[in-house]
Amino acid sequence: MQSTKFSLLPLVFAIAASTLVPSSTTFAAERHAAKSAVHKKPAVEVPAPAPLVGQSAVAGGAPAIPAKAWLLMDFDSGEVLASANPDEALPPASLTKMMTSFLVEQALRSGKLKKDDLVTVSQNAWCRGSSTESCMYLPLNSQATVMDILRGIVIQSGNDASKAIAEHMAGSEEGFAKLMNAEAKRLGMTNTNFVNPTGLPDPAHKSSARDLAILARAIIRDSADYYPIYAEREFKYNGIKQGNRNALLYTDPTVDGLKTGHTEEAGYCLVTSSKRNDMRLITVILNTNSAKARADETRTLLGWGFSHFEKATPIQPNAVVTNAKVSFGKAATVAAGLGSPWTLTVPRGQKLQTSVQLKPDLEAPVTKGTVIGKVIAESNGKPIGETLLIAQADVERAGFMLRMWQHLVK
Repeated sequence: MQSTKFSLLPLVFAIAASTLVPSSTTFAAERHAAKSAVHKKPAVEVPAPAPLVGQSAVAGGAPAIPAKAWLLMDFDSGEVLASANPDEALPPASLTKMMTSFLVEQALRSGKLKKDDLVTVSQNAWCRGSSTESCMYLPLNSQATVMDILRGIVIQSGNDASKAIAEHMAGSEEGFAKLMNAEAKRLGMTNTNFVNPTGLPDPAHKSSARDLAILARAIIRDSADYYPIYAEREFKYNGIKQGNRNALLYTDPTVDGLKTGHTEEAGYCLVTSSKRNDMRLITVILNTNSAKARADETRTLLGWGFSHFEKATPIQPNAVVTNAKVSFGKAATVAAGLGSPWTLTVPRGQKLQTSVQLKPDLEAPVTKGTVIGKVIAESNGKPIGETLLIAQADVERAGFMLRMWQHLVK
């Protein structure tokens, strides 16, 4: 992982984020010797959406967030802690690039791509430079390494980087969109359809707050080697230093990702992850009215989440939960315990009860580690989580005479 040195330039950007439209990614005075400067246009004042009250298990309910859709998810369990319109299909803008970067990261993990592979910039991928397009400013017909391209996608939100890697991996944007949709289906993103790797407007290009949280969780979980890139504040390529648009990276040390997005149709969007102590929360804000608003509402949601929820351990990892009866074995029972540590994120002060469900008619032989049931956690009579019960020892099958005797007794 390359390290980046802190400079005042991205900090200035973060302060200015509330008054400037971050539609062009350049932070340099000039684009290149052969390119003219790209200036940002003043933000057009857009009325804020009506505050949207969400659903939550917390007494008193969730905060009202002025956005078309929003969601708060617990990273460890994937449980949605609060949300409003979580399944409405909306334009995701550059949040799309989370799937683009995720496919690159998974290809790197599998060996289909190498970090130093060279990616060619075609006429289609080349960014001509406008005040409405995010660019890494890759020169036409030039080549860049996969890692530079990945940083250009994540940090600079480069449309040119996204198109170039799409063509490199799948031959075309259309071919890459098929890979994106196949991966979305595998992850369980049921309200998503990708048409391109950039998030540029298309009537058929949609996703939902829940789906984008699922994708963010997959990136954090499955792309651990590359996830630190999402927290990098700036990246310099082709002599141009550009800063990450996620203003929370400059103001909240617990935030380490993930992605901003903005088009006129999608409004201002933000997917964020924050880890405080042993809890990581993921937030999604879709279609609010300014860069400042998406940051402010994310702060509100994170603050509310961390203050209203806590981690609970219903059963200690090494505890014997119960003894399961075993038929036709040399032992009549086998100890059942957890296969791995089990924690839940629950409203603060909420009391938990657990119940056990064992597989009926469990017969020997039983191998240590075999799933023999599950334990369910409930609060106020409602299930809030479950985990598997595992046999803690081997149980050999009894001899013929003992089995006959057990059969008769049974």
